[in-house]
Amino acid sequence: MSRFYITTTLPYVNAKPHIGFGLEILEADAIARFHRSLGDEVVFNTGVDEHGTKIYEKALELGKTPQEYCDEMVEHFMEPWKQLNISYTHFIRTTDTHHESAAQEFWKRCEANGDIYKKQYSVRYCVGCELEKTDSDLVDGKCPIHPNTELQIIEEENYFFHFSKYQETLLKLYKERPDFVVPKKRMNEIVAFVERGLSDFSISRLKAKMPWGVPVPGDDEHVMYVWFDALVNYISTLGWSEDTENFEAFWPGVQICGKDNLRQQSAMWQAMLFSAGLSPSKQILINGFINVGGQKMSKSLGNVIAPEELVEKFGIDGTRYLLLSGAPIGDDTDVTWERLTEKYNADLANGLGNLVSRVLKLAEKTLNSQQLTTSKDLPEEFVKLLEKYKLSEGLEYIWAIVRNANKFIEENKPWELAKTDTEKFEAVMKKLLEDLALIAQLLPPFMPTTVEKMQAMLTNRKGEILFGRLP
Repeated sequence: MSRFYITTTLPYVNAKPHIGFGLEILEADAIARFHRSLGDEVVFNTGVDEHGTKIYEKALELGKTPQEYCDEMVEHFMEPWKQLNISYTHFIRTTDTHHESAAQEFWKRCEANGDIYKKQYSVRYCVGCELEKTDSDLVDGKCPIHPNTELQIIEEENYFFHFSKYQETLLKLYKERPDFVVPKKRMNEIVAFVERGLSDFSISRLKAKMPWGVPVPGDDEHVMYVWFDALVNYISTLGWSEDTENFEAFWPGVQICGKDNLRQQSAMWQAMLFSAGLSPSKQILINGFINVGGQKMSKSLGNVIAPEELVEKFGIDGTRYLLLSGAPIGDDTDVTWERLTEKYNADLANGLGNLVSRVLKLAEKTLNSQQLTTSKDLPEEFVKLLEKYKLSEGLEYIWAIVRNANKFIEENKPWELAKTDTEKFEAVMKKLLEDLALIAQLLPPFMPTTVEKMQAMLTNRKGEILFGRLP
């Protein structure tokens, strides 16, 4: 049996998740479900990042300890994933005891390799990104991702990671594995970034100023910088470093993240892995952003959409379809409630829902003894699309079958054939029922609940409304 490992990033718990991360975890879920359909043993990891300045400051603002705050907020991440029917196998919190010990072991290995050292530190820092910012990162002196967050000036002695040492190692990795980062434009971007030269980055904070973090081994005055600690979750969730057998069975894995994580996932983390003597990731999938009505989602603009809001209006599988059928992985997409409703009605109510209803209504009183024959193997073209993570194209492949089947009904008018030509009617219905069976065979990665309903209806030859039209 083949093994497959995929992981999302870990969102900070200082704010409830929005549909940007909802898309990320849905894409990971679809990929995980696809690999299960191939018979692979799958580990699908997600979780929450609970350390760092923004968590510490938010907890203080609310008059709570950071741990109390994190314990309360984690439910706001687990509940939406239940609502979206996310099939993760591992949910990791960076405050887990095992993760903290793994982060400390990872530190020790990098330190033993001569890649951790101390120096005086003075830099502009964006709390929103939890990252240092150079002049080239800023627009009009502000972080372009968090323009309303004032940059902090940090001046203290910190531990640093010898990132610059790994420039050639990273470039060699990218050259040998040209699809290491997907899509290609993001691969070109990270190659250009590394080619310009790398600067060592800070990996600790003074505990006296910011105590909320994993303690640095052998130095009670420092805690680990949140990114150094959090990135280790991708291997600690597999049991590293104690459970060597499980770790080696599933690592390396596929990582999916937003484009604002490009440097951290495809360069910083890879250099850290090399330093610790571990294999680099298998592949990094870089997502675009979801904008709302042409604008970035923002609390101040009041346009943030939460996953549960979509589920309330469109249902679980309706939401899954609308998000997964948008832009290909890597591209930005823009949504409005009006466009989402229009697409729901066109593709689900009038498309798939109408097809299932019409075919099974015609089949209710006939063909009860006819046995459907469908291939057990998924179509090769469809498999190739999903193997390359082309999820929106995979859905388009399915919806081409839906549209063609609806067209076939209009052209052949089986309701008239039922009265005039029984033999042709049965041939037409056999073809339509096999189309539905094929659709049900292809849909599980995307719309698992819908598939269950379709399979029950196909068995019982009794239709029901899958997707009602919305106003």
